[in-house]
This record gives sequence, structure tokens and C-alpha cells, in this order.
Amino acid sequence: MKINKLNSVILLGLVAIIGILVAQLLWTRQAFNLEEKKFSQKAHIALLEVARKLYEGTNHELPAENPVQKISNDYYIVNIDNDFEPEILEFYLKNEFEKVNLNTDFEYAMYNCHSDEMVYGNYVSHIEKPSARHTVYFPKHKNLIYYFAIRFPNETSFLFSSLRFWFVLSLALVVILLVYVYSIFTILQQKKYSELQRDFINNMTHEFKTPLSSILLASNYLSKQPVIQQDEKLEKYAQIIIDQGNKLNTHIGKILSIAKSDNSALDLDKKPIELVTVLKEVVDNITLKYPNATIAIQSQKNDYTIQADAFHFTNILYNLLDNAVKYSENEPQITVRILEEKGQIRLEFTDNGIGIAPKNLPYIFDKFYRIPTAKSNEVNGFGLGLYYVKKICTLHHWKISARSNAQAGITVTILIPQP
Repeated sequence: MKINKLNSVILLGLVAIIGILVAQLLWTRQAFNLEEKKFSQKAHIALLEVARKLYEGTNHELPAENPVQKISNDYYIVNIDNDFEPEILEFYLKNEFEKVNLNTDFEYAMYNCHSDEMVYGNYVSHIEKPSARHTVYFPKHKNLIYYFAIRFPNETSFLFSSLRFWFVLSLALVVILLVYVYSIFTILQQKKYSELQRDFINNMTHEFKTPLSSILLASNYLSKQPVIQQDEKLEKYAQIIIDQGNKLNTHIGKILSIAKSDNSALDLDKKPIELVTVLKEVVDNITLKYPNATIAIQSQKNDYTIQADAFHFTNILYNLLDNAVKYSENEPQITVRILEEKGQIRLEFTDNGIGIAPKNLPYIFDKFYRIPTAKSNEVNGFGLGLYYVKKICTLHHWKISARSNAQAGITVTILIPQP
């Protein structure tokens, strides 16, 4: 159901964006047609006004029929039943085109009835830069004696420039569509890899559980046999099997819990807990496990109360202290500081361990990440402890960070808002 729902949402989003893009392209095309129509109307009005002015001061009157004819998109002819001068024609054309805001280049030619050919007039640029004369063919038209022709060579680019906003918006929609498709493809790939990874972990750990349980049952039964108990070496070896089996069983349980929490939301049972009390209990357990470790608690007072899930908070403390001890080459010395600052509690874990290179610090909370060092190879683990700590802190809306110490080791800091 979740996959079908995700696919439906993706499909609807894709259809919506494509629909918007198609609508935008249709609107742009319609806007281009409207701009082209407006251009034609402006040119028609300006040329009609030029023809009227060319008739002024003469004995002829402007004919009743329209003297302006549109031959093609960018080509017009104007019938003038009267002789006129090229300089006057160009002057009128410039003025009238400027009045109707036709700020684009144009060129004109006039019909010479004596030579029976079109005589090229000039190429007029709206940016007023001198340009070389063009040799453009202007066709003749029958039944006309006094007329001139106008061509707009840059009409298409002029129309496109007037629709710049529409094209920019269309391009933006295309980019959004491409980014959406790429993002969806990436999400689906990541989802596929995540599912494969989770299925692999679940299958692997479940397959390990059965033989491991058999090994633990057999080794526990074996360790209780009189023959084994009477032989010190055999008893030691049997105990090693039991200890390592329990350790491996703990690792497998941790992997399963992480995989389960990734697959479904993890519910927290937040309650008021005494921070120092819980911390002391965890320190006692760590000290029993590692008798050579020295763990000091520095606190301004003993009655700090926080809202947290007691089970997961205890696991956070245990994981951080356990890591601090395991990654110390000398006698482990750990200091836990509890400070108050700006309405929150600052919990610091400082150790004298081997430390972490600055380039590796940003990745220590990633799943399955283990720093490639000789000490890491000696310590058993899957790189899930700090990932679990980060996940629980995030669910509690706490901030966790790590930094290298000046002398040795690292300091992990958790910022907990006060209730």
C-alpha cells in the first residue's frame, strides 16, 4: 500500500508539472500570436499615417481604399498615387514607427516607373548605428505606379524579446520538471537500495540467531559438566565461547533493533528522570565491566531533571561511556560534566582515547561507519552505537556533536533543553 501510494503521488506530481508546462507553452504561443497581431496593427497604422502625410500639400486626395497591403509577415507595400522623395519618406517612417513603439530595424524600397524596377532606399537601425547598405530583393507589384515597400528583417527577434518573461518562465518550468524527475529517480533508487539493505540485514541476523542460540545452549550445558569444571583450561575455553556468544547475540539484537526503528517510527516513553541518578547507575555498570576505567562526574548540583525515555537514555549513556573506554590505549580516564547554559543542560563526555582525525569527525554518527584504524580492528562492533545515539537524540530533539581534544581523545556534547 505504501509503495502504491508513493507511486500515485509521484505520478500525480509528474502529470501536474507536465500539465502546467504544456499550459505554459500554449499560453506562450498564444501570447506570441497576439504580439504578432499587435505588431501588424501598429505597422499598418504607422504606414497609413505615412501615406496620409505624403498626400499632404498635393492636389491628390488619399484614396478611399486602404493603400497599405500586407504581403507577408514582415513585408508591406503602400500605394501612393503621387510622386515623393526618399528622404521625406524615411523621415516620416522613422517618426511614425517611433510613435507606435515599433523599435526595430526596417528597410524600404521605392518603385521607379522610368526604369520599371524597385530602387533600394535604406536600412534604418533603431539603435542608430551606421551600417553598410544591404542588397535585398524587393519584388515588383502589378498595377501600381507610385508605391514603396517596407520590410522588417528582425520582426521575429523583436517579438521574442517582447515575450522574454514568458520564455524565462517556460524555461524555469522545464528546469523544475527535470529536477523533479531527477529527484524522483534518485528517491526511488535510494528506496530500492534501502530496502535491499534492510532485507539483507534482517535475513542475515535471523539466519545467525538460530545457530547462535544452539551454540549458547550447548556451551552452557557443556560448562556445567563435571569433566569441564575439573579442568581449568577447558572451563576457561567454555566460558570464552559463552562470553563471545553473548557478545555476538547482543550485536545481532542491536542490528535488528536498528533495522526495525528504520522501518517504522520509534515511540518514546518520555518521563521526568533524575539525570545524575541514572548517570551514576550507568557509571557503576561500566566500572564493573572495566575495572581499570576511571570515570568522574562533575556536576554543579544533583537534582537535574529532564524529560526523556529512561530506557533509551540509559542506552545513550552506556554507549558513549563504553566507546570511550574501548578506544583508549592507556588506562581510560573519562570525565562527565553537567553544565547549565541558556535554558538547557550541557552534557559532556571527555576521554583520553586515541582521538579522531578532523576529517573523520563528521561521519562518526553515520550508520555502519567505522574509522579505519588499528584500534578499530581490535574492537568488535558494526558501527551502530553512535548511529543509535544520534537517532535517539534526534527523536528527543536534542543536539549532539563531537570535537577533538587538544591533548588526546574527543569530547561528545549533548544539549538537552530544560523542562
